[in-house]
Amino acid sequence: QVQLVESGGGLVQAGGSLRLSCAASGRTFSIYGMGWFRQAPGKEREFVAAITWSGGSTSYADSVKGRFTISRENAENTAYLQMNSLKPEDTAVYYCAASTRYSGNFPRRGTYDYDYWGQGTQVTVSS
Repeated sequence: QVQLVESGGGLVQAGGSLRLSCAASGRTFSIYGMGWFRQAPGKEREFVAAITWSGGSTSYADSVKGRFTISRENAENTAYLQMNSLKPEDTAVYYCAASTRYSGNFPRRGTYDYDYWGQGTQVTVSS
């Protein structure tokens, strides 16, 4: 089992920045990669960014490319999502997730690729 706890959400004005953190515990040695997803009211959960745990390869949704940066600190078993130039349409509950099923260095983008999920943290961007 892997447990995930997100933090860092909040209310910010458009154009501002936030950094989300996702702390992993438990069987962290089994983690292949980490991902960030988000879900706005009335919408499906969507991919935001992903990173492989060992190789550090990254992948981003087109809507956040150039504004968001995913990173990880292996020694602390923590993944981060730095969000800059935030827009009102970025408002959502943000979830981190851990994948343990794969090998290689290819970041995974599907919700079905992930085995463990955090509880979510609210990000609200005001216009």
